[in-house]
Amino acid sequence: MTKLPSLIALGFIGIVLTNCSGYTLGGQKPSHLAGITKLAVPTFENQTLEPRIASLVTNALIKQIQMDGSYQIVPQDEAEAVLNGSITRVSRSQFRSDRRNVLRTSQLQMTLGTQFTITDTTSGRSIHKGTSSASSYVILDSNVQNSEAQALEDAAQRLSGTIANEISEGW
Repeated sequence: MTKLPSLIALGFIGIVLTNCSGYTLGGQKPSHLAGITKLAVPTFENQTLEPRIASLVTNALIKQIQMDGSYQIVPQDEAEAVLNGSITRVSRSQFRSDRRNVLRTSQLQMTLGTQFTITDTTSGRSIHKGTSSASSYVILDSNVQNSEAQALEDAAQRLSGTIANEISEGW
């Protein structure tokens, strides 16, 4: 019976000390983006020759930001900031070759590269600039175009995760 008050006091002291350790629940936005809650993401500019890649990357990024929950995606006229981006590079390279013929590709590596800027809508100044790239690997089957489309979609998902982490977690 006499140990109960001391255990309660010890538990209270433990809670107080752990609250002072600097950890918080939830995401930590970078300090320069902490005041932004509503973000607009217009379609990325496509500086490559790859068709329909701009909408693929933009949609993947919007879905990733919505899943993260750090920003509310709104139209440009309601936004506090706008994330503008451009796809600067789509590259294909041989990752693995056929054992009997080294010129024949058996596995392909697709890489996407982007540049993006977050601009404050009230002042018009740039708040954040960044570049990001992501790669995907695909085993080629008889339908090469379908394999490449799947690799591009996977690379866009990876790229959107990288950008979303940078603007919502700071890394």
